[in-house]
Amino acid sequence: MFVAAAIQLTSNSDAERSTADAEALIRRAAAYGATFVATPEATNYLGPHARKVELAESLEGPTCQRFGALAKELGITLLLGSFNERVDGEAHRCANTSVLFGPSGEQLASYRKLHLFDVDVPGVRFYESETCVRGTEVVVADAPFGKLGMSICYDLRFPELYRAHVDLGATMLAVPAAFTATTGKAHWEPLLRARAIETQCWVIAPGQVGHHDDGGLRNSHGHSMIIDPWGNVVAQVGEEPGIALAEIDMARLERIRAGMPVPAHRML
Repeated sequence: MFVAAAIQLTSNSDAERSTADAEALIRRAAAYGATFVATPEATNYLGPHARKVELAESLEGPTCQRFGALAKELGITLLLGSFNERVDGEAHRCANTSVLFGPSGEQLASYRKLHLFDVDVPGVRFYESETCVRGTEVVVADAPFGKLGMSICYDLRFPELYRAHVDLGATMLAVPAAFTATTGKAHWEPLLRARAIETQCWVIAPGQVGHHDDGGLRNSHGHSMIIDPWGNVVAQVGEEPGIALAEIDMARLERIRAGMPVPAHRML
């Protein structure tokens, strides 16, 4: 068993302040005993979207160096929910990339968001593909506690991705997000619980919350949570920055899968 923490933030266009806010909560989570800590999508910058491309960095840049050093200092597995990764040959777009660091500070895996948030519904009109390139690979990382299926925000609506994670051995799913208040109110918790139930995985979903200074485009839902493989919400943050902490029992996952062997029953 181990303790996991989902960090909830209100990031903005001040990258240094946003990173410092994340670091303070990561340190607090580690002090509570968390050995796996996950931050939201857009951890270090959630501001005007054209500028995020200008600020984009490589996987060897200062943002990843800082989070890797923090993981090493605290001796934790740390998921940088996402940052803006520079993409060679792209002058006007970057990648929305999640990075997993091990307790020695090394990068264990990185994942570029597969499904981009291009929507026009009442209350939300946004086209992520204007400033981001789409990822191309399903990523399941080897973490100290098991195999972690990596995803970001809008990916949550595509269950076939999480089926692929399980086929690759995932026992925990990460869903760092900046879910909008409009869609989050209706869909965030039901979708997360559905992914946990159908995959029989633990789910950790750290999110952004509140208003961000991105030109009025974003008000995030919050309600970061951790869900067990039966679909129970075992920890949740409300509508302020904070931490959701839960004890993760992989033996519970094994019991659930043994009692209801869904993969063995699959027909399609």
